[in-house]
Parts: sequence; structure tokens; C-alpha cells
Amino acid sequence: MMFTHVWGLMTKPEQAWSVLRDTPPRILSLYLGRVIWLAAIPALCTYYGTTTVGWQLPGSDMVTRLSQDSARSMAILAWLAMLAGIAIMGWAIQWMSQTFNTKTDLSHCITFSSYAALPLFFAGICGLYPSLWLLMSVSILAASVSAWLLYTGLPIYMGIPREQGFLYASSILCIGLVVLVSLMIITVIFWGMGVGPEYVQGS
Repeated sequence: MMFTHVWGLMTKPEQAWSVLRDTPPRILSLYLGRVIWLAAIPALCTYYGTTTVGWQLPGSDMVTRLSQDSARSMAILAWLAMLAGIAIMGWAIQWMSQTFNTKTDLSHCITFSSYAALPLFFAGICGLYPSLWLLMSVSILAASVSAWLLYTGLPIYMGIPREQGFLYASSILCIGLVVLVSLMIITVIFWGMGVGPEYVQGS
């Protein structure tokens, strides 16, 4: 069901967002049927890329990989972080809705955040080939498309004027950046606790 709306969001955003607004799934159904699987795309692809394909450091002929245990732990943490991030952003959208004189429930807001994050989920496919430049290029493109979905979709989805929608989306974007920085800090803390990368070199 989620994939049927992807093309519509890119070509006919007003119609697609209106359909999503009028027929939102329940939170449990949304997570069990869609979000957990989409969040698994970057986690599983990166696990495969870092443990099987590997990468070469500059000036070295050796292929560097992650041990399966450390890659598995990092993939699980990344998966859980993405699940939490979708919920947090949905809560933020609902919390900010009162400021812009629109009331909505949490399932509506989490639905919006999950669809706006679709490009970030799909960008995780590049984890199959762990390359810094590929990751940076695809991540920037995916973040740009997600921001576009946020700014164009939020006014339609919430039924507010575009001027208010721009301020609303900007506020949500700022919260998203705070969440991102918080996740990075949590990652560093976990690394300090021993849940970090273990490198394996080979041919």
C-alpha cells in the first residue's frame, strides 16, 4: 500500500497527500505492516556491505570489513533509531499542530513522517557498496527530496495555508536536526560502552 503512493507523491502531491490524510492507518498497523520493513532496508544493506563487500582505505590494497558481531549490533541499533525517529517526528508534528491552529491525532502525524522519510529509507540501498562518496551523494539527494516532501506536503496534509505551512515545516525540520544530533550523541555513548565497530582486514 505504501509503495502505491510513492509515484503519486512525486507527480501529484496534492492528490496523494489528500488520500493519505483521509485514510490514515492505525499506528500499530503502520509500524508492523510498513515502517519496520522500510527501516530494515538501510540496516540490512549496510550490514551486508560492511561485512561482505568491505572497502579499501587510501594507499592500501587490503579490504577492510566489519566483524559480523559488531556489524549486527550496529545494524540493530540503527534500525531501532530509525523506528524511534519516525515516532518522535510524528509526535513533534502533532505537538506543533496546536501552534498553527490545526488539530490532528498521532496516527495522522506518524503517517506523514513515515511517508516524508521514504527517500531516506530507500537511500539505504547504497549501503550494499560502502563508499563514502556514494553515501554522501545519495544521502544529500535523499534528504533534499524528504525536505521537499515536508514543505510541499505539510500544508496539504494539515489543511493550512502555504504561508503557515512553510513556518510549520521549518519548525519540524529544526526538530529533526535536533533529533539527528541527539542520535549521534547516543551513538558515541554506545561506542564508549563497547558497542562499536570491530574491523577485519583481508583480501
